[in-house]
Order: sequence, then C-alpha cells, then structure tokens
Amino acid sequence: MSRSDSASELFGRPSAAELVAAVAEFLDGEVRSATTGAVNFHARVAANALRIVERELLDSGADAPRAALASLGYADEDALAVAIRAGDLDGRDTDVMSCLRTLVRHRLAVAHPGYDA
Repeated sequence: MSRSDSASELFGRPSAAELVAAVAEFLDGEVRSATTGAVNFHARVAANALRIVERELLDSGADAPRAALASLGYADEDALAVAIRAGDLDGRDTDVMSCLRTLVRHRLAVAHPGYDA
C-alpha cells in the first residue's frame, strides 16, 4: 500500500497525489501556453517538481531500499553515511556498493523515471 492509499482512506478524493498532478498539469498546460521567457521556464520547473512529489506520494517501491539498508544493519541512509565515513564498513565494498546501487536506482525511479532504462 502506498502512502497515498492510506491517506486517501482518511481524506477521500481527490488525493494529495491527484491534487499535485492537477496543479502540475495546470502549470505545464495553461500557464506555459500563456507565458514566455522566465515565467514559462519557472512554470516548467515547478511542474516537474510537482511530478516528483506525485511520484513520491505514489511510491510503493520503498521495500527494496529499506531491505538493502537493513542487510548492512542500518535503518536509514544517514546512519549508513556515518558508518561509511567512520570506516565501519571497510572490507565490505561489494555489499556497500550493492546497497548504494539499490538506493540510487530507487531515487532515480522517482526523480527521473526511465533514466536507467
């Protein structure tokens, strides 16, 4: 179940993801077609940012990064970063790289879908 599924049960429709998508579509469609220059560019940037937020709200793939972190014994990326800086994972290069690849793939899937395709 994604975060938006549980929230939509509480708040009904439109869901947060649907609202974000609607604003992104408005910016990308109506605002961009009625503007030029800097305003047009900023509307595009804002629409892209909102689409990232939408994908985060709908993300159901967080199990893989959590499992990758857990396989190294860490609950989050901050703890992993501290351990790497402290040298706690020296000698476990293959495990660390595997975890980092999983974390980066997950981020790219949300921030830039299709990037790793």
